[in-house]
Amino acid sequence: MSVNLSKGQGISLEKSGGGSLNAVRMGLGWQAAPRRGLFGLRTKDIDLDASAVLFAGQKPVDVVFFRHLSSDDGSVRHTGDNLVGGAGRGGDDEAILVDLQRVPDHVDQIVFTVNSFTGQTFAEVENAFCRLVDESSGEEMARYTLTGGGKYTAQIMAKVHRADGGWKMTAIGNPADGRTFQDLMPAILPHL
Repeated sequence: MSVNLSKGQGISLEKSGGGSLNAVRMGLGWQAAPRRGLFGLRTKDIDLDASAVLFAGQKPVDVVFFRHLSSDDGSVRHTGDNLVGGAGRGGDDEAILVDLQRVPDHVDQIVFTVNSFTGQTFAEVENAFCRLVDESSGEEMARYTLTGGGKYTAQIMAKVHRADGGWKMTAIGNPADGRTFQDLMPAILPHL
């Protein structure tokens, strides 16, 4: 059963039947919002990009995004860049896979971000979401819906972090501005 997360809400990453998860998928989906034009409704392609920044304390130590599809140790992998979106109804347009057992001990947080590489604002996006899926069973564990649009070009979506000997996910949902994960670093740091 999936939990709809609100901003700042956290969940423990344990299987419903007990035990810890081995691998999770952070999925991102979106659609371009229709706009009224001279010849009726039309949409413009929007290139959202999912990224995962791996931290050891307050220091970024690796990143996974469309130009670096795997962490240096191979524990975090991006499935590939989607330039137009379109799923937005439940399926993932981009996904980042995390093998929690292989994440190096010094990495204590993985922050997931979304940014509009082409610079459109989230006011031009609809049905955008970030979800966490148990990769072994395919069960959706949590979903954070990006609501309300807005004049910003990025969002600090969520983080997976070590807690009490296991992993926990916290929805962040903080709007930001930037076209790449590098632009978002000042907005990420307060959430570590």
